[in-house]
Amino acid sequence: MAAIDVDALIQDFPLLSAAPEDGRRLVYLDSANTSQKPNAVIDATGRFMRESYGPINRSAYRLAAAATDAYEGARNRVARFINAASADEIVFTRNATDALNLFAQSWSRAHLRRGDVVVLSHMEHHANIVPWQMMHDEIGIELRWIPLTDDGQLDLANLDDLLDGASVLAVTAMSNVLGTINPVTELCTRARAAGAITMVDACQSVPHGPTDVQAWGADLCAFSSHKMLGPTGLGVLWGRAEILEALPPMIGGGNMIDDVRLDGYSCAPVPTRFEAGTGQLVEAVGLNAAIDYLDTLGMDRVRDHERELTRYAIDTLTAAFGDDITIHGPSDPELRGGVLSFAFRDLHPHDVSQILDEYRVCVRAGHHCAKPLMRILEANATVRASLYIYNSPDDIDVLVEALSSAGDIFGF
Repeated sequence: MAAIDVDALIQDFPLLSAAPEDGRRLVYLDSANTSQKPNAVIDATGRFMRESYGPINRSAYRLAAAATDAYEGARNRVARFINAASADEIVFTRNATDALNLFAQSWSRAHLRRGDVVVLSHMEHHANIVPWQMMHDEIGIELRWIPLTDDGQLDLANLDDLLDGASVLAVTAMSNVLGTINPVTELCTRARAAGAITMVDACQSVPHGPTDVQAWGADLCAFSSHKMLGPTGLGVLWGRAEILEALPPMIGGGNMIDDVRLDGYSCAPVPTRFEAGTGQLVEAVGLNAAIDYLDTLGMDRVRDHERELTRYAIDTLTAAFGDDITIHGPSDPELRGGVLSFAFRDLHPHDVSQILDEYRVCVRAGHHCAKPLMRILEANATVRASLYIYNSPDDIDVLVEALSSAGDIFGF
């Protein structure tokens, strides 16, 4: 399998291939936050707005029918990309947070009662914690937590006890802080054996490797367009048909109804019942183009590229700084994605980020919407450098140079 040619690929990204400023090119290491967009996505959305824009699911004229076809075509494209059994299992939401809330709140109100158990992990993003805490406050469900090992993996030693009597397991496929890739298939298998349904937060995994929701054995998963080269403002909720059929809609209005009377209403079939109002048609066209772009690269190649780049990054940062840098999460690149959260000497992560910005190196500094995990790591914040298809070893070398400068500036 041929390696990704980053020098050629980067020409597809206008922001990354732009002329240097003050002799420095942009080094974008914040893709776990949001990804850059290739020309294929930019052109597809612009072309659609110039040539094909129209309302969806509402009008019978040809322009509207073509726009509806484009929107539904994107749904079919997403279904093939994650190997869903049917496009009807794909729900478009405002973002992945919206998708996670839709399931947590609607499922809890319809199917859970006081004392019912939901199992989470200590590495979850706030979007997969707070909705369940809201349901704890509203309904009285019980929350249980899968702890972590010292190297940032899920500690599954007592998983069966945690799942005993549980209704739901909600867990990330890959940590946005530690980079840990979790054993989703095993988790889903053990949850099903315990009688629990499984929601997988796949925001950090779908953009970075092959995804097969049927092979996972999951019941639902959520992910975002903007982290996989697509536009912002669009998320995906995938769910097995029987789960979606049992899930009440959370928002009412146009498009999601079959009939409305003065004394009540009836819902449209799945997935339309979850898509009230005008859909994100431009964003769906962009996601379709993003998936085409990723498929042309091949998701196995994407994973191979990031694995080797992660290996280079860990080795290079460790060789350069030794004990002055602490990289959280597994040290083995086979067990993690290209998310590198680290502490650098005694410098505050925000100070480090500002110095790196002087070198045009873009990283995130903060708690990464994972405050419970930060407390476990005994850190208020970390610096996070996250890798993607357009990064190369040269980017890591620039990061090392910039970190060295930060140490010099602060007297280390």
